[in-house]
Amino acid sequence: MPARKLPQVVIIGRPNVGKSTLFNRLVGKRLALVDDQPGVTRDRRMGEAGLLGLEFEAVDTAGWEGEQDDSLPARMRAQTQVSLKGADAALFVYDSRAGLTPLDEEIGQWLREQEVPVVIVANKAEGNAGESGILEGYSLGLGEPVPVSAEHGEGVADLYAALIPLIGERAEQLELEAEQAAAIAANELAARAAAAAEAGEEFELEEHDPEAPLSLAIVGRPNAGKSTLVNRMLGEDRLLTGPEAGITRDSIAVDWEWNDPKSGETRIIKLIDTAGMRKRAKVVDKLEKLSVSDGLRAVDYAEVVVLLLDATRGLEVQDLKIASKVLEEGRALMVAINKWDVAEDASSLFNGIRSALEEGLSQLRGVPLFAVSAMTGSGIDTMLRAAFKLRDDWSRRVPTSALNRWFDDAMANNPPPAPGGRRIKLRYITQVGTRPPRFVIFGSRLESLPTSYERYLLNGIRKSLGFGAVPVRLTLKSPKNPYDSNRGGGGKFSGGEGRD
Repeated sequence: MPARKLPQVVIIGRPNVGKSTLFNRLVGKRLALVDDQPGVTRDRRMGEAGLLGLEFEAVDTAGWEGEQDDSLPARMRAQTQVSLKGADAALFVYDSRAGLTPLDEEIGQWLREQEVPVVIVANKAEGNAGESGILEGYSLGLGEPVPVSAEHGEGVADLYAALIPLIGERAEQLELEAEQAAAIAANELAARAAAAAEAGEEFELEEHDPEAPLSLAIVGRPNAGKSTLVNRMLGEDRLLTGPEAGITRDSIAVDWEWNDPKSGETRIIKLIDTAGMRKRAKVVDKLEKLSVSDGLRAVDYAEVVVLLLDATRGLEVQDLKIASKVLEEGRALMVAINKWDVAEDASSLFNGIRSALEEGLSQLRGVPLFAVSAMTGSGIDTMLRAAFKLRDDWSRRVPTSALNRWFDDAMANNPPPAPGGRRIKLRYITQVGTRPPRFVIFGSRLESLPTSYERYLLNGIRKSLGFGAVPVRLTLKSPKNPYDSNRGGGGKFSGGEGRD
């Protein structure tokens, strides 16, 4: 795993004591799902936290329950226990209004046996309702309880005072190292700019670093094997899995170093596991709605999205809806068929899904399709190599000269139509952005340009300029007519997934 950049503080406690609320308070945003019912959090969730200038990585964990069998609560407890390995400190949260319970005492006994320093947090301590519960916290033998109200933000200064002796020195050291690295990068950038100026060349900041970490989100229907696939990649049971559908609720991001066995390179990938997305009509539970919304937000921040299918169920209408949503957001999409090790009539299944994708995703042909197995690991490395290539295409900027040559050839090979005997003039094209690639064509009478010709231009951009199966957005703009107050220099968006 990549080296951590911040000290790590793990939040531990039984269900419904406010761990996720405290986590959200520390990271300054609603990253973790919060609800009144217990057991909402199931997987570890991490976020960069700040407390009066003290920066650290906060880890939200599942509620500690008493089961010791192979049930879901027992597996959640095992995940919480594993989370403490390598941590710099732990926050043991209990409900000061309810006072200590036998389960709190069990957790306290387990924490006393660990080597990680512990801060006892008496949550829900606003007002006088939690006074007796705060005093009970001394009996745990873990030091003085810190009264806080995660919901209202009270007790922040006291929590800072308790944490600073435990992680303050390490935080300062890492901050100094980060400042030194930033200074080195700034000097290198200044040297590059000076060299370009001396050579009489224009210096541009690179929009895309091919060596940068890849943000890869895994989406799909419930029980497709998303968490199992992520665990296989990581080589550890990092995410909770099991036969029960809908185990994952939060979108969980994990940084991972992937060693490509073909090239020998080590690449960093931010893997994002998401909750299963069922048909909207079937999603009636409030918590499931929150989980699906959280997954869709994860898609917005991803670079490449893998739609995971279940080989035993094939391609369903819901899969196509998820794929369309990904393309509407302008993300690079690839499809992987999981459970390939148990697939029946594999060749026919693969070709059938390929044909169904071509028909169901008419706005984008040739979406990359892979066969993988989260159980055996087959096909994963091939898929990841393709994901980096897809991101490169999604992030690429075409040189102006190459873009103009293609545009001139496209006009010569297939001139725009002349409806009513009046020519449609397409004057020039420019690329205005990347991630996804965005182009603007300027001309006159563009409102009369047929959709089929826009499709011709989009397909030409993909095929001739090497964008392959990434969403490309194309905008048509006419010059502003000062005598026409209704048009205002408008234009129209075209190209299916290219519409804004």
